Amino acid sequence: MSAAQTEKENSEAGWACLEALGLSQKELVLAEALQMEYDALSRLKQDKSDPQSGPAESPASSQTRSETPPASIERPRPTPRQTVPTPPGLLRDSSLNQPGASQTAQLPPARVSPFQGGYLTESLYILDSPELTKLKDYSSSSPADPAGSNSEVLPKGFPTFPDDSPPAIPPRNPIPASSSGSENPFLTVHGSTMSHNINLYTPDADQPKVTSGELNYDIINDSLARLNSSRRDQSGKPVARSKTLPPQVPPRTYVPGPKSNRNQRRVSADPVTLGSRMNGFGYELFQVSEERDEEVAAFCHMLDVLRSAYPHSDRSKNAGFVWSPSVGPEELHQALGVSVKVTVISSHFREPLTFTCDGSSTVDLLIYQTLCYAQDDLDHVDVDDYLLKVCGHDEYLRNSQTLAGLECVQQCLKFDWDVRLILTRRSSDNTELSRTKDDDKTASTLNHGILLQERPIKQTVTREALTLLLDTFHNEAESFLLSEVELPLHVERLVQSVKALCSSLAAVETPDVTSALSQLPACPCRLQPKVLKDASVLAVRENREKVVEKLTAAILDLVELYCSTFNANFHTTPQSHCSTVPVQEAGRVASVLSFSVYAAHRIPITWAASYEGFFLSCSLTHGGAELCAPQHTSKQAVSKYLFHLVVWDQRVCFPVQINQLPRETQLMVTLYASSLPPPGGVEEKGKQRRSIEALGWVTMPLFNFRHVLTCGRKLLGLWPSTPGRSGNAHSSSPNFSQPDSVILQVDFPTLSFEAHFSTPPAADFCPQYDFSRLDAISQIQLQDVLHKKAFFWLTAEDKRLLWEKKAFCQAESAALPLVLASAPCWQWACLPDIYALLKQWACLGHLDALGLLHASFPDQELRRTAVQWMESISDPELLDFLPQLVQALKYECYLDSSLVRFLLRRAIGDVRIAHYLFWLLKDNLQDTQFYARYQHLLAALLCCVGRGLRDEFDRQCWLVSILAKVAQNVRDATPSSRQNVLREGLEEMKQFFSVNSSCRLPLNPALLVRGINIQSCSFFNSNAVPLKLSFQNLDPLGDNVNVIFKSGDDLRQDMLTLQVIRIMNKIWIQEGLDMRMVIFKCFSTGRGRGMVEMIPQADTLRKIQVEHGVTGSFKDRPLADWLQKHNPADEQYDKAVENFIYSCAGCCVATYILGICDRHNDNIMLKTSGHMFHIDFGKFLGHAQMFGNIKRDRAPFVFTSDMAYVINGGDKPSSRFHDFVDLCCEAYNLIRKHTHLFLNLLGLMLSCGIPELSDIDDLKYVYDALRPHESEADATMYFTRLIESSLGSVATKLNFFIHNLAQMKFASAEDRPTLSFAPRVHTAKSDGVIRNLYICRHVRTASSGKGYAFVVKVEREGQQEVQLVQRTFEEFHELHSKLRLVFPSSKLPSFPNRFVIGRSRGEAVADRRKDELNGYVWHLIHAAPDVSQCDLVYTFFHPLPRDERPAPSSSKAEISWTPVSGKELGEVKLSICYRSDKLFIMVMHIRGLQPLQDGTDPDPYVKLYLLPDPQKTSKRKTKAARRTCNPTYNEMLVYERIPRGDLDQRVIHLRVLGDGAFWDNTLLGETFIPLKKLVPGQHWVDWHQLGGASQDSAH
Repeated sequence: MSAAQTEKENSEAGWACLEALGLSQKELVLAEALQMEYDALSRLKQDKSDPQSGPAESPASSQTRSETPPASIERPRPTPRQTVPTPPGLLRDSSLNQPGASQTAQLPPARVSPFQGGYLTESLYILDSPELTKLKDYSSSSPADPAGSNSEVLPKGFPTFPDDSPPAIPPRNPIPASSSGSENPFLTVHGSTMSHNINLYTPDADQPKVTSGELNYDIINDSLARLNSSRRDQSGKPVARSKTLPPQVPPRTYVPGPKSNRNQRRVSADPVTLGSRMNGFGYELFQVSEERDEEVAAFCHMLDVLRSAYPHSDRSKNAGFVWSPSVGPEELHQALGVSVKVTVISSHFREPLTFTCDGSSTVDLLIYQTLCYAQDDLDHVDVDDYLLKVCGHDEYLRNSQTLAGLECVQQCLKFDWDVRLILTRRSSDNTELSRTKDDDKTASTLNHGILLQERPIKQTVTREALTLLLDTFHNEAESFLLSEVELPLHVERLVQSVKALCSSLAAVETPDVTSALSQLPACPCRLQPKVLKDASVLAVRENREKVVEKLTAAILDLVELYCSTFNANFHTTPQSHCSTVPVQEAGRVASVLSFSVYAAHRIPITWAASYEGFFLSCSLTHGGAELCAPQHTSKQAVSKYLFHLVVWDQRVCFPVQINQLPRETQLMVTLYASSLPPPGGVEEKGKQRRSIEALGWVTMPLFNFRHVLTCGRKLLGLWPSTPGRSGNAHSSSPNFSQPDSVILQVDFPTLSFEAHFSTPPAADFCPQYDFSRLDAISQIQLQDVLHKKAFFWLTAEDKRLLWEKKAFCQAESAALPLVLASAPCWQWACLPDIYALLKQWACLGHLDALGLLHASFPDQELRRTAVQWMESISDPELLDFLPQLVQALKYECYLDSSLVRFLLRRAIGDVRIAHYLFWLLKDNLQDTQFYARYQHLLAALLCCVGRGLRDEFDRQCWLVSILAKVAQNVRDATPSSRQNVLREGLEEMKQFFSVNSSCRLPLNPALLVRGINIQSCSFFNSNAVPLKLSFQNLDPLGDNVNVIFKSGDDLRQDMLTLQVIRIMNKIWIQEGLDMRMVIFKCFSTGRGRGMVEMIPQADTLRKIQVEHGVTGSFKDRPLADWLQKHNPADEQYDKAVENFIYSCAGCCVATYILGICDRHNDNIMLKTSGHMFHIDFGKFLGHAQMFGNIKRDRAPFVFTSDMAYVINGGDKPSSRFHDFVDLCCEAYNLIRKHTHLFLNLLGLMLSCGIPELSDIDDLKYVYDALRPHESEADATMYFTRLIESSLGSVATKLNFFIHNLAQMKFASAEDRPTLSFAPRVHTAKSDGVIRNLYICRHVRTASSGKGYAFVVKVEREGQQEVQLVQRTFEEFHELHSKLRLVFPSSKLPSFPNRFVIGRSRGEAVADRRKDELNGYVWHLIHAAPDVSQCDLVYTFFHPLPRDERPAPSSSKAEISWTPVSGKELGEVKLSICYRSDKLFIMVMHIRGLQPLQDGTDPDPYVKLYLLPDPQKTSKRKTKAARRTCNPTYNEMLVYERIPRGDLDQRVIHLRVLGDGAFWDNTLLGETFIPLKKLVPGQHWVDWHQLGGASQDSAH
């Protein structure tokens, strides 16, 4: 192959590469043509001026300028590399066009690669952005091995990355020009000597045939914008002007002096070396660092100081281990007396050691006891040299912790798991996550951390591209000055060059540019009316010079404005000097606030056709509340200058003085317009009312992060208005992340001084009074307001009362947020009193302090105090509230804050916190409004945690990206091919683990895996098709790690729901009430994807119910039978039922409070241990699933008759149902005490983007569910009615049934039917072939004493012993039904008729059925082998535990909790209380009533009399319960106007009556209760014995 062909192919490959990056060949040719035209012009001028000179240039002129390649990202894993060819025009110098120029082509820039301690060697998988898919298709050349010959080749299918992606922001310090070494520890330049001839330029062959008339500056500018990523100069040197450009214009009369103050920017205190480039206009473009942004510079300095307080040598804060979390002190105290069985495994001894320890034993004591068995001499053994690790998890126990205080031990105790620990040496454990000395030496910079994140394409123009455009403008201005003829053509080209410049500078046309262009005649690209009418004026050169001078000054001002607004890597003036400006306290500046609005730039062309009458509404807000009435501009239409814009040029003046502004005041500007009416007649248009729409908004703080009042000209990018979203958080950053955002230009007045808002000291005196000193009416009013628990619902009158009576509220610490929300103003003069109140108030607990971090409290001092109160929170407890704290970062006014420092400090000291903080921050990058904030904070976290954790985060991101792709492919595949697609996709996971020896799962940093079991992976048949994944545990002694990976579902709502349920469970445990809740982990790893922990040994209610057929949801026994199947022993079953009662009560309370909807039987699961729990929380806060206009969730919560059957031990209510109701009511009341906590938690999440939690109405649902204004007795009655309503709801069972039908289409052929009463499957191979079956007799069962079971004699081949099994007729029928699902009816014997006339449970029927069943089993065992020897048959006839009992025992599901013997007429439970001259009697439960004479259960109700009562006026009674001997009432009966002195003489006469027809009521029992024992103000709760009617006369 010829060299020319090779060069052509390389060039074509390069064009293809560039087109994939968005650069077309045409655009590059146009950009090239512009420069070549000036090259030709230069040569022509040189030929005219010096005809004697030869064509060759001096060597100096042919030298190419040195370009330092931009920084690169290398993966910390072997990557195949190959050279990416670059076509002509992308990286070129104009000297290449010169005859005689050097023919050595420049190399395409390789990204600078840092040494191992830097950031940039980290993977792009943290990037994980949509652009990633483009990058994955490229491979890059290795700096160390240009040819790629020595590169280790990755397995097929691994994505690789180019070396030429640009950094998002230039580094803080300029990069030295030398490529051999670098002062910057992050950057090491890898040079390459390999030359490429594809960039050679041959004028004859390659010169594009483009004339000057065809040049389109708009297209050229677009090309330059796309070239920004390739034409970055990182060296810090000035960009040299092309040697071939025409001679520079002589100095103008305009020399930029000190710029006007309107664009003045304060400079960073950090000195940086500035590279500059002198331009012909007398200005320079200086290379600057990222920290030219003062706020970012100050933030980086804060990071330096913060990191220095945690050196890598501090083992307590840098152990490198994931510590096992501890429980709270209340949970610890309750578990101290529990004995813990611990198994310790170690390489020091062959067999594991088992200890039985007290819960109060410490970990180091356990280590010492273990070492006693392994070491002979313990004198020289230091226990601190050893650690205990949780078996199967990569988490370690702190030696100082007690066993009962460990969360892992508590989990093992809850589920009766073994506590298995591994003894290891601290020195031998892997500490790759710990920070190193190199990490400490690394300077704090956000640049490289930001580089590793998801981000949109950078929109700022580079210094090189802008320099080229300025040179173009310079040449056009020179041509315009020198032009004697064809003036319109030169004007057109000059205006085109100005338009190209303005277009690259965010398409902003300042009034100065407009004014200067107005002195030119009209041209095709600018047709607005304000133009020079008499073009002959420009025939005079002096007039043309004035126009150019004015235009030049306007452009330079625009460049400076651009630099001060956008994150450009250059600036027009050196920033090493700062003039001293006098400072004045803002609280003493009495002038009114005003500013000027010039125009809105970058107006979409579609708006001009759709809207008219554009105007701005400007308002001042503090914490979301408006400080004054909004001010409006006039209505204007869209104008067309160089671009489309709306010009107001109007002053906005607020009726507020500067000294009345709070420090955190935000200016909010909203753009409105009237929509144009649809086409129609003139009369119709006039009649129609124009609807006004909000098109965009922007907010900005009036005081900057240094608390100085803003001044000068500002550009503000508008956020698009989203109808329907009423989140209470607005970003204080302008919208520059979207390339087409509308930009508003405003001018703030520049004062002769800096108006600085300082923090005033607290006042010396703040009154404080006891609440009881208030009058009775005020006390009641104040209590009513305080019962609102959150400030969201405070009315103006409430606020007035609270602020007026604030001195009486200080005893109740939780009232502080309500009082501060009522403060009338936060201006400088009012702050001393507020700070004094804050200082004097009782210190809030860290949970109460959460309420002060809401958006309504922006004051810096207040938020600092709240964070200070939270310092005492433990690391495990901090994890419980971390999502809310990450959301609260949105409400901080500035980048640096006390909350940010608090979170970073905790992340530095604990790997688990750093892990979850990373994923929460990364997830919030999806929020476009706060993208910049979270981008900087995530970069700061990556900067703080060290290289080891950054590499770990990268591996996790890589893992998630692979899983997301696999999940998407599986979901898109046809149902029949999904399993194959899954297995093919997971092959890439094998390759991942071949490169990475291990990886932690985002779900839990203690889950360390080394591979994946592809054969054990599958998927679920639901809409999102979640993946069921089985990872290989790195710990050989641990089980496989099973998780669910979801793609397509937003798991943030599930995360929040489970977090709130976890906090509820901790509150219950702290109060001594363990509801046996199953809390599993769920974590979002990005919008629409995440991981969920799988709970072992659990089935959905649907799977359990359909074992009894598709109508199983209407039956009462499925759950009880399933639990009995898995817990055959009496003790096991009793424990399972107890777990069920507690967990079911907890689920009822939690799901009701949170309004969890879409509750079908596939969303509720049951463990074999009896623990019930809910999954899949896609609907909450009352947003029910709808069937047309019908709510699917009709009941308050899911509580069905099969659940009550388990609780009661049968189909009749028992005393255990009383326990269930009491548990529910107690749990409900305990959560009600913490109403403010849950409102704070959910209130902080209002702006997180969850659709069903977006406004105050969603919070109101929880407030209404908790009913904080009611008493405990009222709440108990309320929740009892809810239980009754749920239990009586037919809609829930119908919903289950419909779901069963819907899921039948997803039933897999692999899902073999199973028997409901058999816990395991048995086969002919495992049990032995059945030789004969014979039903020898029937026996009466203990279930109600009415049914019969049939005793089957089972004979097996090779076994002498005959087995006897008992099966009921219903179980035989279930066997036949399940066989019909597998085999055609022709293969099965006919089954006896199930229905009989008359009594179906009589002995005669049993005799007849015995004979019929004998015939059935004979034919069954002699059927075809595939039928007779199938698993269903052998499982049916396998002995169960009940078959081995000597005598028939009662079915466990039928056991009821009978009343205590000796109390024949039963007992009644009452709660009696006396207060405020009222006697409150709550009738709670009755147990042990006797059946009526006909054997039926009565319909009991309670009638009360308060004796003495000769007139019978004190009668009170409850409603009647239906058909029960153990009714529950929870009804309150009240007697008013009972003097306290009368209590001793009063007696309650209580009668229990059976409600009969026609007033024929039966007395079931009665009792007399003297009130002498009653203590006023206290609740007397007790059971009272019921006696017969004879007691009445005795009394």
